[in-house]
Amino acid sequence: MQVKALLKLSVVVAVVTIALKTLAWWLTDSVGLLSDAMESFVNLASALFAIAMVTIAQRPADDDHPFGHTKAEYFSSGFEGLLIAGAAFGIIWAAVHRFYDPQPLQALGWGLACAVVSSALNGLLAWRMLIASRQHHSIVLEADARHLFTDVWTSVGVVVGLGLVSLTGWIWLDPVLAIGVALNILREGARLAWRSVDGLMDTAVEPDVRAQIDRTLAQFAHQTIRFDHLVTRRAGQRRFVDMHMHMPASWTLGRAAALRADVEQALMSEVPGLRASIQLLPSDVEAHFNDPKDLL
Repeated sequence: MQVKALLKLSVVVAVVTIALKTLAWWLTDSVGLLSDAMESFVNLASALFAIAMVTIAQRPADDDHPFGHTKAEYFSSGFEGLLIAGAAFGIIWAAVHRFYDPQPLQALGWGLACAVVSSALNGLLAWRMLIASRQHHSIVLEADARHLFTDVWTSVGVVVGLGLVSLTGWIWLDPVLAIGVALNILREGARLAWRSVDGLMDTAVEPDVRAQIDRTLAQFAHQTIRFDHLVTRRAGQRRFVDMHMHMPASWTLGRAAALRADVEQALMSEVPGLRASIQLLPSDVEAHFNDPKDLL
């Protein structure tokens, strides 16, 4: 299933879980279940924003964006992190008020049943999205999947906690649970926001992708051919590699260019979404690379 299709499914699931969790809160008047419902509203907003960003990221390169628009995905992750932080503070505010003004809980059985069903839906969707995120190298899907997993564990904690409230009658556990939920999703929001910032800073490709690149270059290893100054970066679903390829100065330009084309094609076939740029140099020439003198 493609990235956008999964995000649209995420919107549908978010609407269903909002309905179930809101019903659970309405039946029980539990601030813990209210916090769980608020997180689902974040899921919905995040999924809608993610669809918009993926649509932008899929636009082809143009004169203003010659390397494409794939970095738009990182804005989705950052936006989701900020939404999560906002929801967390709102939950804490409601929980503190409830802690000082505790209220008896109603119809816990039906409320917990709604919470369990919504958690099962979120868990199945998160599992599918995490698998797809690895296949498509999509930070949008990964961010959504990890947030949904956090939502699942949040719901599990709320269900277990409210079960204890039902058994013990300690209604003060309800706002304490809500604050615990808020702190947990606040941690997840901070992680997502940092992931967005990290992606916008042109980080290197993943270790497994770098290993694929090295294995491919090893196929062209020869005493007259040498690769160096290899650097990589990632931008959303795209991967980029730049390097120097040294070969005998006696080779014709046509022969050197043909070998470079073979190397680039092999790299891009091995790593889907990779763009390879190779600079040709004679074997006895060393180019400057990251030399501070080049900035003068």
